Amino acid sequence: MYAIVDVETTGGYAGPNRITEIAIYVFDGKKIVEEFSTLINPEKYIPPAITLLTGISNEMVASAPRFSEVALQIKLMTQDLIFVAHNVGFDYSFLRKEFKNLGERFIRKKLCTVRLARKIIPGLHSYGLGNLCRAVHIPIKNRHRAFGDAKATVALFKYLLQNDRENHIEYALDRTSREGTLPPNLLRDDFDQLPEETGVYYFLDKKGKVIYVGKAKNMRNRVISHFINFGKSPRSMEFRNEIHNLSHEVCGNELIALLLESQDIKKYWPKFNRSQRWSEACWGIHRYEDQQGYWRLQVAKTKVSDGALITFKQFDHTWEYLKQKTREHLLCPKLCNLQKPPKNCLEYQTQQCRGACIGKEPPVKYNGRVAEAIENFKHLNNSFLILGQGRQENESSLVVVDKGRYLGFGYASDIHQETTIDGLKSCITRYKDNQDIQRILGNYLKNRRSDRMIKF
Repeated sequence: MYAIVDVETTGGYAGPNRITEIAIYVFDGKKIVEEFSTLINPEKYIPPAITLLTGISNEMVASAPRFSEVALQIKLMTQDLIFVAHNVGFDYSFLRKEFKNLGERFIRKKLCTVRLARKIIPGLHSYGLGNLCRAVHIPIKNRHRAFGDAKATVALFKYLLQNDRENHIEYALDRTSREGTLPPNLLRDDFDQLPEETGVYYFLDKKGKVIYVGKAKNMRNRVISHFINFGKSPRSMEFRNEIHNLSHEVCGNELIALLLESQDIKKYWPKFNRSQRWSEACWGIHRYEDQQGYWRLQVAKTKVSDGALITFKQFDHTWEYLKQKTREHLLCPKLCNLQKPPKNCLEYQTQQCRGACIGKEPPVKYNGRVAEAIENFKHLNNSFLILGQGRQENESSLVVVDKGRYLGFGYASDIHQETTIDGLKSCITRYKDNQDIQRILGNYLKNRRSDRMIKF
């Protein structure tokens, strides 16, 4: 038995929006055996654009029952039935939210007629309800009203049942299939090929353009979590409906996945990635020599290509880091451009500065401590190669940093002790260095465990 449902609402996602109309047809596979339809007072304003689309106005729902008044009937009518809707995630998310507002859980098995139609009626330009019904000669009356669209969905679902020669519906009802969770336009084969391994995954739109890049230790589980959490904002509903394809890259370990994710966000500029797109401009610490021969440090806005000693996303973090290193190495705050006194710095009075600001400490001695501080600036003056787990047995991943500059990553098989650094470096694919990559490497070096680092 199936409960074929359609709802009309005050907006396009379930977060703050409410149901204005609901229709339910209980269908036994051949005929409708019970039906229910009513306007619902959403207890909030219906925008004019929604009224224009559905024809449901604020005046029409003013005397209609509230959801709480029909909730029990909806609950009993759909209980133990399979919840069917066209783009089921939309209707289902609204009902779950309405029941949650009442302190109840609403959980039903789901079938999506969009996903089923893509398999049973392949090759259509659009799988919207109107286009589908035209393709199989199903008339629709009262379009964009719940009772009209739900009645059309009954006829469409009956057609799908009769033409399902490869048992797609039976498979979709298998609890392990995840069919009810997948976005309406996503190809099932793409999802089935997704492994439970560490890597980077890509969501693509109907034109094949990358609209989101993500990384995960378990790509399959992470992608499923995306689908479960859709519907909480208009952006997430738009994201869900634009996903048509899914691809992935196995990386072998999390560091490579982080690096590849960051590189490809900047390469594809995906519509639904918010972070790591604007990151070339940042704050950095620079060194220069003044006329008296003292090495001076300065915080300035920069790019990685400008040759900063170390970079940060925010000015405050850069400033605090330089203050910390100034204290640790007894550097002069005035020569580090942290203070601007007319003569000596404030720390000279407490003997935290040895007098470089007034020429008391000679440049050669002071510059030695500046060099020690710079050497201590994380990893950015070092040259090293990180070996990690590869994508398969007898393979290692390689990440190369040369004189503080990230060169790229790659993979090599059968690495032996006699393998030269130049030989390993030739295995990598070159990528651009940037502030986000330096942040990823910095965090990795703080917490590295099993991967090997070879300095050169």
